[in-house]
Amino acid sequence: MAAPQLPQLAQTPEPPYFAVIFTSLRTPGDAGYGEMAARMLELAVTQPGFLGVDSARDTLSGVSITVSYWKDEASIAGWRTHVEHRIAQAKGRAQWYSAFELRVARVERTSSKPPD
Repeated sequence: MAAPQLPQLAQTPEPPYFAVIFTSLRTPGDAGYGEMAARMLELAVTQPGFLGVDSARDTLSGVSITVSYWKDEASIAGWRTHVEHRIAQAKGRAQWYSAFELRVARVERTSSKPPD
């Protein structure tokens, strides 16, 4: 029997780079959210300047945090205005999120511990 696959953390380059931190509280039900989230990840990885993503969700509270990493602010702007991403943003505001916060930060330094 194969060992279970452990989740991977985003592999980012040496700083500086940018992090877009999206914290959200979902509404009940899926209503196409899962399919759209998968599509957004599929698209994001093809965008110029995309470096990786980390995501976590507390199933009890419904709070999710997704951090996407980008080379520069121009890359973030390109993703923010991508046509399909704009559609997802509108659906998120209208039906998938009861609340959210979006924060953009410049990553200046990092430290890490590789997996055992």
